[in-house]
Amino acid sequence: MQRSISDQKSIKVFLYIILFIVYNSLSTIYLFLPPLFAVLFVLFSKALDDDDSLQIILVSFCLLIFEVNFNYLFFSSIIYFYILYRFIMPKLAQNFSCNACIKISTIILSYLGYYIFLEIISNIFLLPEPEINFYTLYYIVIEFFIVGLL
Repeated sequence: MQRSISDQKSIKVFLYIILFIVYNSLSTIYLFLPPLFAVLFVLFSKALDDDDSLQIILVSFCLLIFEVNFNYLFFSSIIYFYILYRFIMPKLAQNFSCNACIKISTIILSYLGYYIFLEIISNIFLLPEPEINFYTLYYIVIEFFIVGLL
């Protein structure tokens, strides 16, 4: 079978990965750029819903890039996102009926829950504690608007 010229999904995905790597590197330098952590969770959960293994691998790669840039534990965001997707989000969707409430709680759980998760991991394994700053509130607000567009 020949590949259709109009099917350029892999090229688009590769381009998005390159753009994310550049953007994430810039967000470590310029603090007004949000790191798109909650957007990655939304993409991760959509990939798990669609059972698209290629997209799961690519989003996981982006999460690893995020961890490297912000000096977090390796694979910690992937583990946290899977726990959040599998155990917390079904209960949240069951208890809330408004879509905006679910989106804002998803974003808050992405950032603050990940910080609490890293805090627990650092206390268990006697690692340095993660830091949180006031930019996190700014990131939550900005990413709420971005996730609202998805």
